[in-house]
Amino acid sequence: MATAEDIAKLTAAALADTAAADSPAALEEVRVSHTGRRSQLAEILASIGSLSGEERGIIGKAANIARRDIEAALATRKTDLDARELTERLTRDRTDVTLPGDPYPAGAMHLLSQVRLEIEEIFLALGYEIADGPEVETEHYNFTALNTPEGHPARSSSDTFYVDGAPGVILRTQTSSVQVRVMEARTPPLYVISPGAVYRRDDVDATHSPMFHQLEGLAVDEGLSLAHLTGTLKHVASQLLGSTEYRIIPDFFPFTEPSIQLLVRWIDRTGKSSWMELLGAGMVDPNVFRFAGYDAERWTGFAFGMGLDRIAMVRHGVPDLRMLFDGDLRFLEQFS
Repeated sequence: MATAEDIAKLTAAALADTAAADSPAALEEVRVSHTGRRSQLAEILASIGSLSGEERGIIGKAANIARRDIEAALATRKTDLDARELTERLTRDRTDVTLPGDPYPAGAMHLLSQVRLEIEEIFLALGYEIADGPEVETEHYNFTALNTPEGHPARSSSDTFYVDGAPGVILRTQTSSVQVRVMEARTPPLYVISPGAVYRRDDVDATHSPMFHQLEGLAVDEGLSLAHLTGTLKHVASQLLGSTEYRIIPDFFPFTEPSIQLLVRWIDRTGKSSWMELLGAGMVDPNVFRFAGYDAERWTGFAFGMGLDRIAMVRHGVPDLRMLFDGDLRFLEQFS
């Protein structure tokens, strides 16, 4: 049975070992050795219940005082060792934490994304919704349901990317395919725009690319006319390009009848003024409504499509379409 003298010796040894510990790891070994579950002090504390009343008071008091003194010494020594370790680490690492950090360039929205969001905001303010659809599309949605017959030049492999091993599957050439999907899923009235990437075998010059971006729109309601269409397009053009002159000329598209082009008077970087095609549009052909299951006698509508890349090039004087896709920060940072 341990005596008070034994406890005093145990305490003195624990305090000496604590003072001699020269690292946090060594101090942890001292703690486990002198206060752990298998330490001599723990055994003494566990045996107190078996002692007589007089011995229990003496030994219990001495053991609890010993545990308190050892734990206090361990805590003090740990604080000292941690502070010393921090000082040594700061001495080795002479980094001045008060200096400003390395500059990290802030990200910015791509020019095309800026133009797209601006146009979307214009149409959202007019009550339109934004619709999205797959870029890998079927001929049905991309051509057939848009009144583009078999044998049309646009359906040839020289104009359209066909997916190998998947008959009738293509990379969409226009986002009008999204409009067909919306008409299949919903009933009029409809006012939607469908922005996104499209693909065509077209890279003949600096203003064409096999991949580019379009925003196409569709409005279907009772009583819509060409006047509603031209009014909408002139409003959008004025919001995008400011005050300018407009010209409406006839054109042909398989899915609209009649079809038009909107031209704007534009002054290029050399100061030369000319008429520039901004977008194509027209009244939805009744055949398109029949493919969608709409009553062409009740509903009328108009559709339009514009190139986001062209608008970005015109507004910011970009001479080569490929500059928008090269990822050259020297170019892109001008618009951040």
